[in-house]
Amino acid sequence: MGTNGFGPVILNMGMKHPIHSLFAALLLVLGTASAEPAHTSGNAQAEPAASDRAALPPLNIEKYELRNGLTVLLDKTDRLPVVAVELRYLVGSSYERKGRSGFAHLFEHLMFQGSQNHDKEYFAPFEPIGGAVNGTTSQDRTNYYERVPANYLELALWLESDRMQNLLPVLTQAKLDNQRDVVKNERRQRYENQPYGMAWVHLTETLFPESHPYHRSVIGSHKDLSAASLQDVREFFQEYYAPANAVLTISGSFDPAQAKRLVDKYFGGIPAGKRAKPPSPEAPKLDGIKHVTTTDSVKLPRVYLAWHTPALFAPGDAELDLLSSLLADGKTSRLYQPLVYKNKVAQSVSAYQVSLGLGSFYVIEATAAPGVKVEQLSKELLKALETALKTPPSADELKRALNGYKKGFYSRVEGATERAQLLSTYYHLAGQADYLKEDLARYLTASAQDVYGAGRKWLVLDRYARIDVVPGDKPGQAQKASALPAAPKATATQQGAQ
Repeated sequence: MGTNGFGPVILNMGMKHPIHSLFAALLLVLGTASAEPAHTSGNAQAEPAASDRAALPPLNIEKYELRNGLTVLLDKTDRLPVVAVELRYLVGSSYERKGRSGFAHLFEHLMFQGSQNHDKEYFAPFEPIGGAVNGTTSQDRTNYYERVPANYLELALWLESDRMQNLLPVLTQAKLDNQRDVVKNERRQRYENQPYGMAWVHLTETLFPESHPYHRSVIGSHKDLSAASLQDVREFFQEYYAPANAVLTISGSFDPAQAKRLVDKYFGGIPAGKRAKPPSPEAPKLDGIKHVTTTDSVKLPRVYLAWHTPALFAPGDAELDLLSSLLADGKTSRLYQPLVYKNKVAQSVSAYQVSLGLGSFYVIEATAAPGVKVEQLSKELLKALETALKTPPSADELKRALNGYKKGFYSRVEGATERAQLLSTYYHLAGQADYLKEDLARYLTASAQDVYGAGRKWLVLDRYARIDVVPGDKPGQAQKASALPAAPKATATQQGAQ
């Protein structure tokens, strides 16, 4: 449980891929993230190759709903004598109203502080049996999960149901005050006192207008957390934490008939509530270059470049994942070679697609080498990026990117906890729990031309957000965003997404 939002550590990621830098994971989840690019051969419904189909675990997912609207996904596998339970509430920071930032993540903490029939630390019953328990918050959802020996499935379901139905009777001012202080301290540790940590706040505030739900950080502001009353948080819980607004996924070794009886026993009598209407903001756009400079107690400057990109599972999302490998994965990558190895203006460079439900964004970051000023670094970074986007990936580059992706993909679907979260993500954001083959196909059918086209379409060199972090004093108050003159056009004119 705990943090990340845009923080520097991650306890759980759920669905992202190893070719991303750590920040892609961080930005998606706290606790433990459209127009179409031109495709030439990519097809989300295409069949993976025979060898890849053979590597996919068999899926036999049963989906049904209780009378109160709780969606249930059953995924029986018997590879290990364990079972994972994930309860996903369809509420994240993007659902919060102005002045109420951080509520979804605050509840992630409060949900571990006891419920009416178990008014003590939630973790206690799981420790003697070797269970793994946690929760995460993102912009798009909040989830809670347990991995336990198969014969303890009932324990996990009982405890989850009790805090869904009976949290409020024992939610006290003392518990709220205690966890509010914990979250504030978490913000200090993960953002304010972490080198470069506040850059993530400045980044989303620059990319997204104040009216957009991704403008605010998942962890919330000190002001909003301080202002939250006990009545405020009670009303938030009553609005979102109900069966009709939740997805229960059970994955692992269990008897489906018994699991259905237990689900009905513990969840069937809970009042339905209602399904929350997802936010539907206007698509954000950048008309030029927005530049923010902030100070931090760091030794080396760092530059972040960011663009708006397609949402998770939308056309272009997978291609931009693969582009990340081409640009910054390994010492032979197209940005590492000129910036770190050849010209030695950067100490490190990374690139990643931050995939989210309402629309994603793409980030390239570079940390300066000792003695290099931020303007020199920025100039060389843009020059290297322009060159990198001029040609499609070679056969070897694309093969390495795909191999890296597949390694992470197969490991995720083998673990009970990761698999449960992946299936509920598929249901939530792709519209079907059995989306494993289609998800894999997004990557395996992407051609070199598809990856090239996505980079040219979305990473436009005259429309992006730029955050400079330079050595100085904390707390790193950002200068007001300023518009910069457009960068020189690439040799071949880029067609940017409108």
